[in-house]
Amino acid sequence: MSPRPSPTSPTRPPVRSRRGAESVPTRLLLISDTHVPARARTIPPAVLRAADAADLIVHAGDWIVASVLDELEEHGDVLGVWGNNDGPDLRARLPEIARREVDGIRLAVVHETGQAKGREARMDAAFPGTDVLVFGHSHIPWDTTTAGGMRLLNPGSPTDRRRQPRHTYLTAVADSGVLRDVRLIEL
Repeated sequence: MSPRPSPTSPTRPPVRSRRGAESVPTRLLLISDTHVPARARTIPPAVLRAADAADLIVHAGDWIVASVLDELEEHGDVLGVWGNNDGPDLRARLPEIARREVDGIRLAVVHETGQAKGREARMDAAFPGTDVLVFGHSHIPWDTTTAGGMRLLNPGSPTDRRRQPRHTYLTAVADSGVLRDVRLIEL
């Protein structure tokens, strides 16, 4: 079996889900801050089932151990970044910022965006030409749209809820340039 192309490879083609002869919408799983094994021993089974159902798994950093990246790669195509708690092994394999076109949507992923106050304006300035920005770090689910029209999504954490009532992740569908069916899933 040949190795998968690097998630940051400039020659990697845009993600388009193809089942059969015609293009169909791309199913996304958005997760962050898994903190395995610091906060949980493993990725929850529900998240792994969601990974199996997704066409693209997006992870916004704080994996903690590279074995989590390896495990998710066994379940599907992964686009991820390193977070502030990730060591040299993950930083060697992942970028700080990842970008990819997914079924007509210009997607960017970063771990940290700073404080909530002023986030929309800062991200518009930092990520021009981006349709959707997935981020993590706070463990707080977030779904807003900036004045420039960029969708900001933080899936929370499926393993470390901190001050949140539940562990969470997001699913969404990229469909011909439109992000739809964004759902916050509570564990």
